[in-house]
Amino acid sequence: MNVIGTVGLPGSGKGEAANVAEEAGIPVVVMGDVIRAECRRRGLDPAEHHGRIAGALREEEGDDAIAARTLPLIREAAAESEREAVLVDGLRSTVELERFRDAFGDDFTLVAVRAPFELRAERLGERGRDDSDSDAEALRERDAREIELGLGETLDRADVEIDNTGTLAAFRRRVREVLGVADEEEGDGNAGADSDADPGPDADADTDPDADPATANPGGDGP
Repeated sequence: MNVIGTVGLPGSGKGEAANVAEEAGIPVVVMGDVIRAECRRRGLDPAEHHGRIAGALREEEGDDAIAARTLPLIREAAAESEREAVLVDGLRSTVELERFRDAFGDDFTLVAVRAPFELRAERLGERGRDDSDSDAEALRERDAREIELGLGETLDRADVEIDNTGTLAAFRRRVREVLGVADEEEGDGNAGADSDADPGPDADADTDPDADPATANPGGDGP
């Protein structure tokens, strides 16, 4: 089993990478789903309490709590799939990275999806889910919060990098190469704007799952 984790700043395109994986029949495990499930277990609305519960889990169970809870979901997804790969969307810290590397060894690959700030801001503005998407200052604050959590160092420790500064078609081709399905016919897919999607069923599809709802997408979750 190959486990492919993705890491990227808001608007970089890792959600679109998840879309490509799903279209190829590769199961996608979203780390934010662990937090949403815990919110519901505690009788809380994930849209309002996602960030707080993510912090609580890390305080109660350790910095790698979300990764630890994601491991059985990865194994379950792999067991139910005919594919030899699983994509994990939502890594944020080196602690999570090390937990996955300890669990899967050489079968784990971290993929960094990169795009410059100006391009990410433009994409999020075009997406226009709410006012925060078009607020460059809010995006800078969100970037800083992610980097403080360790996302910057995690990006630097990636095994593979995907540059997402070209066309959507070129990006999707590159993702398929990394996933090992480049020789298969690509479906129609979602040709819409780039997203940093969290495919969780109860979340806004373009919401950062660990974000503070006061400064990120208030209509979404808040890995």
